[in-house]
Amino acid sequence: MPLSSVLSRRIFPWFGCTAVCVLALGITQVQAQPAEAALPDASTSETVQRPQGQLPLQELRNFTEIFERIRTAYVEEVDDKTLLEYAINGMLTSLDPHSAYLQPEAFSDLQENTSGKFGGLGIEVGLEDGLILVVTPIDDTPAQKAGIRAGDLIVSLDGEAVMGMNLNDAVERMRGAPGSEITLEIRRKNEKELLTFTLARAEIKVASVRTEMLSGDVGYVRITQFQEHTGSELATAIEDWRAKGDLNGIILDLRNNPGGVLDAAVEVVDSFVSQGLIVYTKGRTPSAEVSYSATNHTAAGSVPVVVLINGGSASASEIVAGALQDHQRAVIVGTQSFGKGSVQSVLPITEDRAVKLTTARYFTPNGRSIQAQGIKPDIWVEQSEVTPYEQRFYKEADLPGHLSNPTQKDNNAGDKKAPTNNSKAAADPSGELLKKDFQLYEAHTLLRGVTILSPRPEA
Repeated sequence: MPLSSVLSRRIFPWFGCTAVCVLALGITQVQAQPAEAALPDASTSETVQRPQGQLPLQELRNFTEIFERIRTAYVEEVDDKTLLEYAINGMLTSLDPHSAYLQPEAFSDLQENTSGKFGGLGIEVGLEDGLILVVTPIDDTPAQKAGIRAGDLIVSLDGEAVMGMNLNDAVERMRGAPGSEITLEIRRKNEKELLTFTLARAEIKVASVRTEMLSGDVGYVRITQFQEHTGSELATAIEDWRAKGDLNGIILDLRNNPGGVLDAAVEVVDSFVSQGLIVYTKGRTPSAEVSYSATNHTAAGSVPVVVLINGGSASASEIVAGALQDHQRAVIVGTQSFGKGSVQSVLPITEDRAVKLTTARYFTPNGRSIQAQGIKPDIWVEQSEVTPYEQRFYKEADLPGHLSNPTQKDNNAGDKKAPTNNSKAAADPSGELLKKDFQLYEAHTLLRGVTILSPRPEA
């Protein structure tokens, strides 16, 4: 398959690095045009500031002078080709955190990671104050299992400080053969000392959709990344739940989801919304103006929905949360999302090089820009553990000689069969999950309340 076909209609995730930053890559989607079609003509873009076709001569003279100074006076000899590639990379990375020059290795990594399977540690990373920021660890990866958290700052890799290190170089050091080890020193908020983690690299296979039925017939869906089949997998799961019996609510968990294929995010929204706009983009070129709307096929029908988000929810995750919030189709619970609302288009330059360029911004159906703002939850819930207070109360049934209940033949038998609202009950397989995850516990409680208060059809 031609390289241009592989990369068509794709943009990159929310973190600010090139494709080699894909220790856990999320890909979003938009129509990527050839470079000559997607980029405005250089002379046209200059018409506002200077006569058409006229270049800034003084700046060109400065560039030439600096280029020559580096060639002749830098402590080590650097060939002209390398210097020019550095200049291109610097020009792109200075625009914003997400634009980048993809050289052969990075370009190859991009193609590898569009499949959702790759090698590494399983973390999304970015830059913050010269250190490597852990934006989110991906479920069931070495990083997540070792206890690395979103917001951690990586200080050193195998004893070498990352301060001043190029992000791509740092990412390359974290990549490696499955089974090989790397030691990370991490600075964590509220920790006085640096934390040390030794991780064994692994082949990362990201399962996009995971489902579980919680107590009270509440369906739980965890989307870790938006991949090509995410939308169809979600729709199938919802239809299966509804076919088996009552479905009283759905919890859509988008926490620590860095984004992914835009079409998949649109399909997810389409499973809950039957009409109206889902998302649209605005840019300088006609190809950057794209909008997506819902179709009549809605897998979830009118089932109540709660969406969980946090600071690791970005890009496509924010599109889903924002669309469902604007349509008043779901209650958003958690903490404010990351705020990555820009579109990156992959523009091939040669057979093995490309430019990843920010070309547009995302907007929710009501016209809200996600960029640097994110999605604010309807109900703010910080993460913590559920720690019930154990307390013993004596009841009427415990008193000797108590009167029996006339509506039950056997009071004791009735007590055994009586339903319970305790989510920790041994018969409830979801109890441990709810106990460990306070945000999920609150979302589940909210949906159970909606179910109880909803009008029941007459017998």
